[in-house]
Amino acid sequence: MTIEIAPELKSIRLRLTEPQACSYLDDRIATTGFVDPNIAVDNQLYGRLSAMGFRRSGNHLYTPLCGGCNACVSARIPVALFSPNRSQKRCSKGNADVAIRHTSSIDFDEHYPVYHEYICDRHENGDMYPPSREQFDQFLGSVRDCTTFLEFRVANRLIGCAVVDVLPNALSAIYTYFDPLCSSRSLGTLAVLRQVALAQELRLKYLYLGYWIADCQKMRYKTNYRPLELLRENAWQIYE
Repeated sequence: MTIEIAPELKSIRLRLTEPQACSYLDDRIATTGFVDPNIAVDNQLYGRLSAMGFRRSGNHLYTPLCGGCNACVSARIPVALFSPNRSQKRCSKGNADVAIRHTSSIDFDEHYPVYHEYICDRHENGDMYPPSREQFDQFLGSVRDCTTFLEFRVANRLIGCAVVDVLPNALSAIYTYFDPLCSSRSLGTLAVLRQVALAQELRLKYLYLGYWIADCQKMRYKTNYRPLELLRENAWQIYE
């Protein structure tokens, strides 16, 4: 299948998955379009595709193409305007003992047990369950030149990690996983706050958070970050 994804870009061929049960909404059927892996996607094009609602998973760039459903809405934070709320400020203060390390590579043997426990605890009904080492290697080991990892440690013990891609004018939050025993720390929130800070440090405009889904509890959290922009009808609009 070939579609024109933007007037200023040439046609990009997408490969469609077979319709399957939606991972987020019951009684919905999902179809995903993946950019043809034979197309060379440099960082500039990656950034432009992100602005059009595409996401990265492993080696693939994808977008939902579900007939009759537009529940998945791309979300991003304009970082220069971001202001943490009281809960987010408490999260930062309560995690003052967490050391955050930026690295271009990780020890997979150290990280996989954390990832495994996270998937089993948080996503036992999702399409990533049950986790496996092969899945982990394919999902997070397929990094790009622009990929960085934010490791979260306490007393040098790994308790979580955020995988981030650095685009020409934005960061893209790829995935975050953490030790479920540290749930009281709200490490998911801390990861977003640290990525916002990193985008500000790098003088980038946005942090892409993936898809916001109003009727999915696990995906609604993104509106806790304000201001938030949503991609609706091919235009980014401030969420009210």
